Amino acid sequence: MRQAIEEKFILDVLANYTTYKTYYQITQTAEEDTHVERKKAARALARFLTLHEYNIAQKTEVMIEHFRTHVRHKIGQRAKAMVVTDSRLHAVRYKNAFDDYIAKKGYTDVRSLVAFSGTVEDPKVLGVNYTEVGMNNGISERALPEEFETDDYKVLLVAEKYQTGFDQPLLHTMYVDKKLSGIQAVQTLSRLNRMAVGKEDTFVLDFRNEPEEIFEAFKPFYKVTRAEELTDPHHLYRLQSQIDEHQVIHNNEVNDFCAIYFAPKRKESVHDHAKMNGVIDLAVERYVALDNESQGDFKSLLVNFRNMYSFLSQVMPYQDTDLEKLYTYLRYLLTKLPRDASGPGYQIDGDVELEYYRLQKISEGSINLEPGNADDLGGPSDVGTGTSAEEVPLSELVRALNERFGTDFTEADRLFFEQIEEEAFESEELKEAASANSFNDFSSILSKMFEDILIDRMDDNEEIFQRLMGDADVRGIAVNDIAKSLYKRFRQNNF
Repeated sequence: MRQAIEEKFILDVLANYTTYKTYYQITQTAEEDTHVERKKAARALARFLTLHEYNIAQKTEVMIEHFRTHVRHKIGQRAKAMVVTDSRLHAVRYKNAFDDYIAKKGYTDVRSLVAFSGTVEDPKVLGVNYTEVGMNNGISERALPEEFETDDYKVLLVAEKYQTGFDQPLLHTMYVDKKLSGIQAVQTLSRLNRMAVGKEDTFVLDFRNEPEEIFEAFKPFYKVTRAEELTDPHHLYRLQSQIDEHQVIHNNEVNDFCAIYFAPKRKESVHDHAKMNGVIDLAVERYVALDNESQGDFKSLLVNFRNMYSFLSQVMPYQDTDLEKLYTYLRYLLTKLPRDASGPGYQIDGDVELEYYRLQKISEGSINLEPGNADDLGGPSDVGTGTSAEEVPLSELVRALNERFGTDFTEADRLFFEQIEEEAFESEELKEAASANSFNDFSSILSKMFEDILIDRMDDNEEIFQRLMGDADVRGIAVNDIAKSLYKRFRQNNF
């Protein structure tokens, strides 16, 4: 994946990735307690959080306003977005929420389509059966990809459809409201990586997953993923000041370049390209006059500014046009700065040579840009796909939870986790999953079943049950550690 990104065959979908934290509290609105079956109530509460109309309405507003403010002008105003929902019922409710919000605001520049299979009944809307065709005003399932490609529709809401194999280069942004892990996370987010004329970046706004989880999913395929804390947005201005100190870039030249670049023309002419190159060459000459150390420092500042502005401009609106001009200018300047002496032994002087070089490499079948550094992609072994995970005793799980989250679980509470593991070990579905999947995929399958197993044993230890149900981070660590133990046991028994 890294190699494909470096050779510009796909885009890096993790370059502009952020999460959206939602904090909520369920309050008891009834005047009197009512008697309910505890297990059914626990399941209902777990789904209540994600299906509550206020929760969906708030996220709908965030997504639509973000799309209109930061996305719709991308790719020559052709950019599209995908909303990944948790279930078919979520997709139905999101579609209704999108339509209601758009109608309420009177927007005419964003319309949505929805994709889900079968028929859905919403318990809050009696007597109505929802289908994909019905909610899309008669557009057939087969015709949906074609319709979405037109300028009439900008957002596609999906539930277990179009998350794999869907090739739409105009997809720029993805809004994720579903737990993703392992290969599922990679396949889903990779819907954004297709190249298109005018498509320079992508953006992911994730409501449900932590960055660390997504980066872990990508690591086997993309060796250099980074998980960095977002810095102070004002750091852009500090970078701008540091760039100015080198006296390589002059503001009048930036303005001259942008006057040509942003001129209201459909396409730049040969003369326009010559003028822009002439302006950039002035800075290149000053850059070459710097010593090697200064050149390295200066180029690092340019790269940092470019990457940070690309991300932050999709999260918050900047009113400073000077930043946009500098960003545009730097993108082209960086392509013309001489390579480091330690870099590859070829020089690229312009777009024609660059394109030719890429075509040559394709025809030669060259894949590995850095011989010796790339990891091999291993196929299925004679015992399935993947290797056995390291075993972590459940007593270590109790200790880890106490240290990280301030819980006060005792050694006796370890029995609760053992009972959870033993119940899971009796599952034929999990047994088959362990024999046919990698550990990451097996862990994802267990995660989906974990809630039901937990609810079945809620009477055994209410304190742990409440903590696991109420805190996704605590639940995630518990699932991961139990999955490690189960995976090893299943595969030892099977092979």
